[in-house]
Amino acid sequence: MNEHLLLEVNGLKKYFQTKRGMLHAVDDVSFTIERGKTLGIVGESGCGKSTLGRAILRLLEPTAGQVFFEGEDIAKLSKEQMRRKRKEMQIIFQDPFSSLNPRKTISETIAEPLRLNGIINDRKKRMEKVLETMEIVGLAERLINTYPHELDGGRRQRIGIARALAPGPKFIVCDEPVSALDVSIQAQILNLMKELQESLGLTYMFITHDLSVVNHFSDDIAVMYLGRIIEKASSEELFTNPLHPYTKALLSAIPVPNIHMKMERILLKGEVSSPIEPPDMCRFAVRCNHCMEKCKASEPPLTEASRGHFVSCYLNRQE
Repeated sequence: MNEHLLLEVNGLKKYFQTKRGMLHAVDDVSFTIERGKTLGIVGESGCGKSTLGRAILRLLEPTAGQVFFEGEDIAKLSKEQMRRKRKEMQIIFQDPFSSLNPRKTISETIAEPLRLNGIINDRKKRMEKVLETMEIVGLAERLINTYPHELDGGRRQRIGIARALAPGPKFIVCDEPVSALDVSIQAQILNLMKELQESLGLTYMFITHDLSVVNHFSDDIAVMYLGRIIEKASSEELFTNPLHPYTKALLSAIPVPNIHMKMERILLKGEVSSPIEPPDMCRFAVRCNHCMEKCKASEPPLTEASRGHFVSCYLNRQE
C-alpha cells in the first residue's frame, strides 16, 4: 500500500432489506484518501453519503467490500479489535444537539471516550486532558459543568468536535458538521476544523450537500448519486471542468453573490430512480438531457477521463 494513503475503500456496499426488496444505499464505492488531506463527499439527500461514512467506521456493518486503514482491512476485525481501532477513527455528527447526551455535562461528554477506551484511567489526568481539549476547540473552562441545552449550536458542535478529538484520532468522518448551524457560526467551525487539521495532522472525510462549503474545505471531491460515486476529482478540477451532467446541474445551482451576473441554471426533470433493486443502467438516465440508448442498457463504469479525474458517464468515454 502507498505509504501516503491513510484510507483505501474498495467495492464497499451497504444494502438494507425492505418489504419491497433490497435497498442499495451504498453500491460498489471505491476511493482513497491521503494522510492530512480532505475528501469531500457531496450529493443530494438520500444519495448514501452518511451511510457511506458510517459503513467505513463500521457503525453500520458493510454488506461487502474492503476498508483499508493504514494497510489493515478493518472489515475483518472482530468487534473488540474494531472498538480499539475506533480510537483512531472518529466521527462528528450533523446535529450537535441530538448527538450529545442531555444528562451529561461538557466534561463528562469529552471524558467518556477516554474512560470507555481505557486511554486515561486516572481521573485527575483525564480531567486535565478534557480541559486541554476544550481549550483547543475554543470552549471556555467556565463551561465545564454546563449541559448541552444551556449552550448555543456553535458551542454544542465544539463539544462534538472535542469528543472526537479526545482519543487522539488520525481520521475523522465529518457528517454535515455545519449544516444545522447559522452561516456566521458555520465559518467559525470550518476555520476551527481547518486549523485542527493543520496542527494535528488530521485526515477528513467531509460529507455535505453544500457545494460552496466543500469547494473551500476539500482537497478532492467525490459526487454521489443513488449510492454510487459518479465523479471524483480535485476540488479545483471539479469546479472548473465538471464532466458528469449531474455534477454540472449541481454546480449551476450554487448562488452567486452578484446580481448582475447571469447564471444558466440546469433544471433536472423527471423523478429520482428508486434505490431498491436498481436495474443495470445509468442511475441518472431518467433525469439526464443527454441520455442515450447505451445508458439504459448498462451502467457506465467509473473511469479516468483525465489524470486524477474520474467519471461514470458514456459521454466522456473514448470508444
